[in-house]
Amino acid sequence: MKLTLIGNGIMAQSLAIGLVKNYEVEIIGRDENKLKAIQTKIPKITFKTLDDHENIEGKNIIFCVKPYALQSVSARLSGEANILISILAGTTLDSLKKQIKAKYYIRTMPNIAASVQNSMTTITGDNEAKNTAIDICSSIGKALWVNTENQLDIATAIAGSGPAFLALVAEAITDGAVNAGLERSLSKQLVQGLFSGTASLLEHSNPAVIKDSVMSPGGTTAAGYAKLEEHAVRSAMIEAINAAYGKAVELGKK
Repeated sequence: MKLTLIGNGIMAQSLAIGLVKNYEVEIIGRDENKLKAIQTKIPKITFKTLDDHENIEGKNIIFCVKPYALQSVSARLSGEANILISILAGTTLDSLKKQIKAKYYIRTMPNIAASVQNSMTTITGDNEAKNTAIDICSSIGKALWVNTENQLDIATAIAGSGPAFLALVAEAITDGAVNAGLERSLSKQLVQGLFSGTASLLEHSNPAVIKDSVMSPGGTTAAGYAKLEEHAVRSAMIEAINAAYGKAVELGKK
């Protein structure tokens, strides 16, 4: 199957790196120099510049532009795509249908881990294209079908924005170890192993169970955990998810 990615930003590149292992991938963008640079990094892709008229008749499109660019880019497209897969945060299926012609419409929210085929991608849309969308998204990691667009907007705050939140935590733990006297190179390796190992545990256990199994009475974990609660880290994370979800809903109303 050939997939045509419209857009050449970081997310489009991450998707292309993962997808090219299983699909024929074409990237269409507005900056020819940037497209050439991408092809240098991902030799197996083909590319073309987006001019005033791009025929998408029968193509399988993954729409990767910024939400605000939907109208300006879609105005350059003609024909009816086979399937339109959008990664645009907050952009509803109704909005997509008003701007771009396609037989089937799908909304997804992948993340940049697609480049290492480890994205957690949420999907919703037309049931007729459900299996195809799941197959495509499964080739870049794990895929989860949800039943409503509201569920996808909530998932956007987790799977889409979550890598940035976890990166902040990873950076902070690394800085904490350096502050305590450990070399940064060693701290980074420890944090990488920490996240990898904890991810494996989460596959089989509830977060609360993991926490309780580590936190001995009066021990080091309990002392550190008390500081996290003192500074309302749990509350801050909850608020971060709610804020990201709220922004996704706001984008959908524009």
